Amino acid sequence: MFKSLVNLFFPKVCYACLNLLQDNEETVCVDCRHNLPVTNYHFNNDNSVLKVFYGRVKVENATALLRFEKKGIVQQLIHGLKYRGYESVGVFLGQWLGNELKTIQAYSTVEMVIPVPLHKNKLKKRGYNQVAKFGQHIAAVLNCNYNDEVLVKITNMKSQVNKKRFARWQNNETLFALQTPETIENKHILLIDDIITTGATLEACINVLNQAQNVKISVATMAIA
Repeated sequence: MFKSLVNLFFPKVCYACLNLLQDNEETVCVDCRHNLPVTNYHFNNDNSVLKVFYGRVKVENATALLRFEKKGIVQQLIHGLKYRGYESVGVFLGQWLGNELKTIQAYSTVEMVIPVPLHKNKLKKRGYNQVAKFGQHIAAVLNCNYNDEVLVKITNMKSQVNKKRFARWQNNETLFALQTPETIENKHILLIDDIITTGATLEACINVLNQAQNVKISVATMAIA
């Protein structure tokens, strides 16, 4: 009764198409769920994400759950997650990808999930890191730790959108710092982010994480552009 009243005054909508959800649906409707452009990289041994880092940094494994296209369904989801407070999108995608990675031997040794961090000023303004729920739920499914304090962002820069690849790589070089490196020594880390494009931000994070001894790093993102 109470749930029905809540839904009457605050109806739940699909964060992809914005249509009303049915009682058995959460976050994304069944139609949109079936239409999401999944990559299946981790199932098909496709190295498309791994190739982004060839000749730049060493990565053990790398995957992205979805394909990102401008004005597409994935952009709608991630835009809602980042700018409209739709954190349940991160839960939805984290549980989904976590359950898939759990079945794959290459990810069975992951001991810690670490998100690409936001600068403290942006975190305070937004109120949350858009990849936090994503990472927390991957970690829960993989039965490992989630740690958002080891890697910190030390420079608050303007949006990197529309900057050319070399300029973005230069800017990211000194963006991050490693705290308590002993926390990740001798561990297999899964570094997570929302979208991978040039890989510059993730590369900068990997270079910093590699300051710890004998660390292995894999990468997983919500989407690839």
